[in-house]
Amino acid sequence: MSPIAYTALIIAAAVILFVTNRVPVVLVAMGTALSLWATGVLTLPQALGGLGDPAVIFIAALFVVSSGLEVTGVTAWAGQLLIKGAGEESRTRLLLLTMGLVALLTALISVNGAVAALLPVVVVIAVRLKRNSSQLLMPLVFAAHAGSMLALTGTPVNVLVSEAAADAGVGGFGFFEFALAGIPLLAGSMAIMILFGQKLLPERNGATMPADFSRHAKTLVEQYGLATGIYQLRVRATCPYVGQPAASIDLTAFPGLQLVAIQEGDSAGPLRRNAIAEGDHVLLRGDAEAAATFAATMHLAFRDESATTGEGEETLFNKRSGLAEVVIPPRSGLIGQNVFPGMVTESGDLIILAVQRSGNEITVGEVTTGDAGGVVLQAGDTMLLQGTWKALDTHLDDPDVLVVSSPELVRRQAVPMGPGAKQAVVILFGMVLLLATGIVPPAVAGLLAAGAIILTGIMTVEQSYRAISWTTVILVGAMMPLSTAMVETGAAKLLAERLVLMVGDAGPMALLAGLFILTAVMGQLISNTATALIVIPIGVAAAASMGISPKPVLMSTAVAAAGAFLTPIATPTNLMVMGPGGYAFSDYWKLGLPLLIWFFIVAVFIVPLIWRF
Repeated sequence: MSPIAYTALIIAAAVILFVTNRVPVVLVAMGTALSLWATGVLTLPQALGGLGDPAVIFIAALFVVSSGLEVTGVTAWAGQLLIKGAGEESRTRLLLLTMGLVALLTALISVNGAVAALLPVVVVIAVRLKRNSSQLLMPLVFAAHAGSMLALTGTPVNVLVSEAAADAGVGGFGFFEFALAGIPLLAGSMAIMILFGQKLLPERNGATMPADFSRHAKTLVEQYGLATGIYQLRVRATCPYVGQPAASIDLTAFPGLQLVAIQEGDSAGPLRRNAIAEGDHVLLRGDAEAAATFAATMHLAFRDESATTGEGEETLFNKRSGLAEVVIPPRSGLIGQNVFPGMVTESGDLIILAVQRSGNEITVGEVTTGDAGGVVLQAGDTMLLQGTWKALDTHLDDPDVLVVSSPELVRRQAVPMGPGAKQAVVILFGMVLLLATGIVPPAVAGLLAAGAIILTGIMTVEQSYRAISWTTVILVGAMMPLSTAMVETGAAKLLAERLVLMVGDAGPMALLAGLFILTAVMGQLISNTATALIVIPIGVAAAASMGISPKPVLMSTAVAAAGAFLTPIATPTNLMVMGPGGYAFSDYWKLGLPLLIWFFIVAVFIVPLIWRF
């Protein structure tokens, strides 16, 4: 068999396996790359070269940057803004805002960068609004494809066709000239997805959708009876406790008040110094009037005006500190130990706020030992701990306790613009600037941003490893050699030449239609950049032979290359949402086909009205 025949056979087998969905997609992708080597179509470095391709490295780096934005609460903040702007009930407004945002971001950076930045935001929105992620993620990606036609920087294909037009002597396309075709593409795509998306898209969620932690703090403080009656008082310079040890605080004259903890002002963690200082906080539990009297007498200030209401949710759960619920498992080393509300854990970083047994709070004195006067822990007891987010992340990895909900996951959703958020936003804008200006290649911009995320302490190296969707990275890298095989064997060029031959003298409109079909079909199997590199010279040559301007031919090719909707392997972004959206291979064409028809209408009938033959 010829190399072209082997390539066609491998592509057919891969498509069948993807459609049937009986073999893991990663195995299909790796099998495709190895088959191209085993049949002699590609050398081993060519067959596995996609795994080290700059585009694959860029995608891996984007996962780290995206996770950094999520960890710091930037995505939670963006999700809240989108929900606030769209409303919780309006699907149409939510889709309009989401698709409009991703389209504008794509025009500035790239499809991959825009989707990677907004993917966690949309997942958070889906969880919070109890919507299926499959109804939101594919519109996000397809709107990004349409948005890539709004500016020269939207996709590498735009740069290629602009350079080809300049080389042909008709002048390149202006930076925003692409928007003359891009705006109709985006408007029509948004209309199709709003009107028909709900019926054409499945009702599914990804296998690993996160839980909704947006009201986690409120749930915990209510369950443990801390919803009210918790006060955080700031130590003023005139307070008599300044310079005194923590034991100097005596509440016997203020019945109804209980000292929970003393927190350092700079870290919000339990007091580690031997003496209280100005700016430290005294955490109290009890009667509001008694708390106000105590504050006035001892020259203490409420943290803010809202704190006078004693709302436990705001006092205990904020940007600096959070809550965690832990369970005492069987055979835990903590069984039999005495604890009490306000007790600081052995690490010195966490405070025990409350203890429950069988869902009911245990008050000190109910279950005690003769000398300790605390609650004796038993297997199955639950404790509510409070401390800084860093302390919660660090000290709850202990076999003696089971964490009910990971503090890291809770913080990502429930603390908008938390610690490190400003640094993360600066890093994101820095990456966007590098991508928009083209000072460095995209892979370098992504690696620099990912490195900055780690160096600033937003994420550790281990966390960055976990943030990368290795399934997506391997899938994209393993499928890239198909593009190489199509070019190396001459299969792509053969298809293009035969198409031009079939069109013959049917006229320029027929040429646009034929080139669109060729570009769109090839773009579902190999990268649109590789497809454009093959089709552009053929289109320019055909335009010259017909005596027409190459500009409409090139713009039509760019539109066709952007219409990569029918398969998940068409673009890396299609693959990026496959897992979180719970999509199967066959889900893409159902919504993608109407969009591709609209792209065909724009490319064949609208483009010639703007750029004349």
